[in-house]
Amino acid sequence: MGFLNKIFGKKSKEMEKMSNVKLAVVYYSMGGTNYQLAKWAEEGAKEAGAEVRVLKVQELAPESVIEGNEVWKATVEATKDVPVATSADLEWADAIIFSVPTRFGNMPSQMKQFLDIQGGLWANGKTVNKVVSAMSSAQNPHGGQEATLLSLYTSMMHWGAIIVPPGYTDPVLFGAGGNPYGTSVTVGQDGKMIEDVEGAVKHQAKRTVTVAEWVKKGNQ
Repeated sequence: MGFLNKIFGKKSKEMEKMSNVKLAVVYYSMGGTNYQLAKWAEEGAKEAGAEVRVLKVQELAPESVIEGNEVWKATVEATKDVPVATSADLEWADAIIFSVPTRFGNMPSQMKQFLDIQGGLWANGKTVNKVVSAMSSAQNPHGGQEATLLSLYTSMMHWGAIIVPPGYTDPVLFGAGGNPYGTSVTVGQDGKMIEDVEGAVKHQAKRTVTVAEWVKKGNQ
């Protein structure tokens, strides 16, 4: 009995350490795809024991434009209770997963502005060694997902962050399209995801949390 208590006590302590990892999942979503990716990332990270905040970036599009698009309008309504990401959230987080659609091979302006206004954190060294990873979507298999992720990772290099792409670290990634930069998905004209990426997203989230745990332990 004492032996079992020792084993389970050890596992409990390991999970307690893992739960110390704080993850911010920061997304922008017009049609709901990246919101769903963010929620899957949350599930995967929580399974790994992390404390998670799912956060959206501030919408910049004119209300008149949103009102004229039923899908966009529905997404705004469905996510109205999701908190808007702040600098304080980034400072709180040990790790960050970004999820964005592609805009002409680049990240959306909404996410770009959010990154651009973090100069205060950057100047004070508070972005250094944040563990980061990213996901993306587009309407075509070669619609710019990889370029979008690379554009976001370029900013992370300036932050001094530690970039953790999924690479080819699990077979589940191949079924999701095999993007080594980050999970990406194609969205059909009906607004539904073509590839099954749920498992890949959860693996990426768990991998990000695991690396963040290593970094935290190394700093202790």
